[in-house]
Amino acid sequence: QKTHPKSVCLQYPLCRLLNSHCFCLLKNGMGLIIFFLCAYVPKTEAGHCRWAEVLKDLERIKTSKDIDVSLYTANADEDEECQELVMRCFFLETEVIIQECRLKNCSKTQDVWNIWKNGNENFEKNKLTSTKSEKCKECEEYEEKNFTEFVENFVKVIQRDCK
Repeated sequence: QKTHPKSVCLQYPLCRLLNSHCFCLLKNGMGLIIFFLCAYVPKTEAGHCRWAEVLKDLERIKTSKDIDVSLYTANADEDEECQELVMRCFFLETEVIIQECRLKNCSKTQDVWNIWKNGNENFEKNKLTSTKSEKCKECEEYEEKNFTEFVENFVKVIQRDCK
């Protein structure tokens, strides 16, 4: 059987590394368990926001001149207890923007569609379920605002959720 020079070059340093004091934990069962748990823990970095893709698309559409709709716009400073309902409201109103874009053939239709799709996937993936509180408003109870104000508030709500 042929031995490849590259594999020999890698085997010796790897053997020395595993025999070193800092990796002695890997030699016993508990050390291996800890190593694999640390290696396969989902990446939840402090700076990562689950709504990052939505934020990118919101940045793309916020200057759109061909989207002219009035939308129910939740306040960015709603009670923390209502945060999920507020988010759902914004994503529901995104459907209105999609319909408007289809009618007017606006240039940002794909970005709006991405916002809606990513938001719904996020709600599904995280199994978010909200319970209606006395404090929380229904989507239709919020004031209707123009597209620009809607996007600004949507961004603020997402940023608040990502902190």
